[in-house]
Amino acid sequence: MTFLEEINRRRTFGIVSHPDAGKTTLTEKLLLFGGAIRVAGAVKSNKIKKGATSDFMEIERQRGISVATSVMGFEYAGYKINILDTPGHQDFQEDTFRTLTAVDSVIIVIDAAKGVEPQTEKLMNVCRMRKTPVIVFVNKMDRPAQDPFSLMDEIEEQLKIKVRPLSWPINNGPDFKGVYNIFNKSLKLFTPDIQGIEERIKFEDISSPELEDYIGDDAEILREELELVEGVYPEYENEQYLEGNLAPVFFGSALYNFGVQELLDAFVKIAPTPRPSFTEERIINPEEEKFTGFVFKIHANIDPNHRSRIAFVKVCSGKFERNKMYKNIRLNKTFRISSPTAFMASQKEIVEFAYPGDIIGVPDTGNFIIGDTLTDGETVHFKGLPSFSPEMFRYIENADPMKSKQLAKGVDQLMDEGVAQLFTSAFNGRKIIGTVGQLQFEVIQYRLEHEYNAKCRFETLQMHKACWIESDDPEVLVEFKKRKHQRMAKDKLGRDVFMADSQFILQMAQDEFEDIRFHFTSEF
Repeated sequence: MTFLEEINRRRTFGIVSHPDAGKTTLTEKLLLFGGAIRVAGAVKSNKIKKGATSDFMEIERQRGISVATSVMGFEYAGYKINILDTPGHQDFQEDTFRTLTAVDSVIIVIDAAKGVEPQTEKLMNVCRMRKTPVIVFVNKMDRPAQDPFSLMDEIEEQLKIKVRPLSWPINNGPDFKGVYNIFNKSLKLFTPDIQGIEERIKFEDISSPELEDYIGDDAEILREELELVEGVYPEYENEQYLEGNLAPVFFGSALYNFGVQELLDAFVKIAPTPRPSFTEERIINPEEEKFTGFVFKIHANIDPNHRSRIAFVKVCSGKFERNKMYKNIRLNKTFRISSPTAFMASQKEIVEFAYPGDIIGVPDTGNFIIGDTLTDGETVHFKGLPSFSPEMFRYIENADPMKSKQLAKGVDQLMDEGVAQLFTSAFNGRKIIGTVGQLQFEVIQYRLEHEYNAKCRFETLQMHKACWIESDDPEVLVEFKKRKHQRMAKDKLGRDVFMADSQFILQMAQDEFEDIRFHFTSEF
């Protein structure tokens, strides 16, 4: 297969949603169709010891939520599909935001009963900023649900995007009979079966009396609703979807594997191939011969038996080859990558080549940080991988003096993952952990104990904001740091951070020192 053909058959997308909308279940069922797994893990079922394939960390299995993005690749109908299943919980939104920089399109999962929820709106804002094409999957139709037309209105209003249904439900809840696929003109009848894969019935002519044989009195209602759909919504134009202006909508039940194949079949046909990437220097096109890629995630202990660290690299252009020397631009050093891996959640296999759109795992001994650029030699810097200013702060203390080395190593590695941020107070030298949400502290404590054999305790710290500071006038910076010594800290990269304990203190500092720039993301 030629280089261009390899690029054109790649589809790399993220699955995002509010917690509990069924995102991980949908991921499982997509893998089932790709033949990547044989039995879907019953997500959150404690009776079955199998967890979801994409939730491979012990704490995820216990909590029944995803706390880290997992990457899975599989082949389907001649296409190479890379799925990134992201955490839905808002305490882990930073991981999700960074993941959205590595995908070419997104599937948003919405609970049919609850409709659009706050976290979904936030994620949609990120997609809108990046003009990422979005498909909506309305899940849980086998349970009592909102009226589909009301749902469409809600999606348009809350997510600020035009919608076009490409499949339509026949009832919902206990009366749910199936979906009519507008995209390929076929009918699919619903039978509750968690593992099975349904056959579909071809139906070119919806007015045919045969329809009554399958769905009885609901046939007339379906005809009327489909007529309304054609009248109310714009005709589906792929160009509009690819530009991020129109969201195709599908209905189904991921738990019962229903409507998932319709989604997948339409997705591989309409979704974008790898898209150009933006660097500070220039736009990089996937078709370019020279390899470029960037690290969007680091995961420590992906295999707890080997204490291994993996840097997730998105290939942006050119062909990646195993054992070739590539340059880390930040360090200005070249590395030979001898065992790059492709992922199936925690299952890994060595790959010889990777193409634009692929996500590869690079074993890491501490050489990479999130945002690093890898190239054939050209100096470029990829944009758009910020760390956000934390909203919650705690002092971290060693709870077992015999394990101080393990604690230091564990904290160091977890911070490299972007799980949270570490600051060292200039005033008293104490270590401060900053996170976006409370749950992250629990995850840090759990992982330090179970992965690094180190115990920590947290002490409350009343703090409003941490912001990075810089100035073109070195004297002003020195004066600021002298005056605000008690509130100064360094981040993990040694940059100056001002820790304001209230909005008032922050405002006063900004008013008093006009020559200093205060940044609320680390990318400046």
